[in-house]
Amino acid sequence: MIRFQFFPRSHGITEKINSIIECFKSVEDDISSEKHTHSSNEVLKLLHLGLEEIGFNVETGKTKDKKINVPVLFGINNGIDKCFNADAISNDGKIVIEVEAGRAVDNNQFLKDIFQACMMFKVEYLIIAVRNDYRGSDDFSKIYTFLETLYISNRLQLPLKGILLIGY
Repeated sequence: MIRFQFFPRSHGITEKINSIIECFKSVEDDISSEKHTHSSNEVLKLLHLGLEEIGFNVETGKTKDKKINVPVLFGINNGIDKCFNADAISNDGKIVIEVEAGRAVDNNQFLKDIFQACMMFKVEYLIIAVRNDYRGSDDFSKIYTFLETLYISNRLQLPLKGILLIGY
């Protein structure tokens, strides 16, 4: 079952964000972590066409020419000095998607995703997709609790308009 929650919870989702959720729902049977143990790359591959149809550039491999680089720092003559990779980015550069599998909670990958999205030039929204079931653990619920605490405590202000958490 596809689950999702947008943060902060005081904001509704935009039409573009909803179209991303619909992409996940359209391949739900193929990516469900209750039925499959796909890697994040396999899940991304199944989402690829749907995301492209709604205006996203999607990573197609792990070699340098197939990754998506998002600028972070600019140098002399506006050259890119530092960039981070994204699994997918909207054509306007405002929405970044990160698809995680086993490392989402165990290795705190979702925290790295949040940090990197906050540093990326022009990025306003982060979509983090995680497994509902990983070795008997509910990664979606664990990250939900973290994000809920982050936003309710109001102790840390992120430069993003919002984060969408998707459980697959």
